[in-house]
Amino acid sequence: MSMDITNTGVDSLPQHSDETSKACDFNHYAGFWMRFWAYLVDIIIITSIHRIIIYPVFRLFDFPTENTGLFSVINILTALVFYLYFVLMTKYFKQTLGKMIFGLKVIPLKKEKLTWDTVIFREWIGRFISASIWILYAVVAFQPKKQGLHDLFADTAVVHEKRRR
Repeated sequence: MSMDITNTGVDSLPQHSDETSKACDFNHYAGFWMRFWAYLVDIIIITSIHRIIIYPVFRLFDFPTENTGLFSVINILTALVFYLYFVLMTKYFKQTLGKMIFGLKVIPLKKEKLTWDTVIFREWIGRFISASIWILYAVVAFQPKKQGLHDLFADTAVVHEKRRR
């Protein structure tokens, strides 16, 4: 009496496939226009911060506020506020004020939570690349998960917060 122990039944277990992972994806991804309007609100907020806080402080101390070059103090501070706004809001709240208004949220696709390196790469490097060539934002319209180039780089996506199925 010999026992065949080569077949352990492992091959009868269901295999993980792309169809299975797609069927379990309960996220409702935010498309181009929702993201565009949220970004527009963010730009209005950032511009307001500049006009209400930064420019009056510069005038108070008699610092020049005109654009005197790419690396002028006002341009560097403006860029710093822009990127810090997106990095800090995304890291701590998973959304900017514009995304909050429209009910959107940034989620990681391969990790459990947003890490500093993911957020910095997405918001600083990825956004710089996308902002350098504006047409790259249109990538959102053609991706199945509505990801922008910066989302693809960082393995993130933007979803509707209240519509998660």
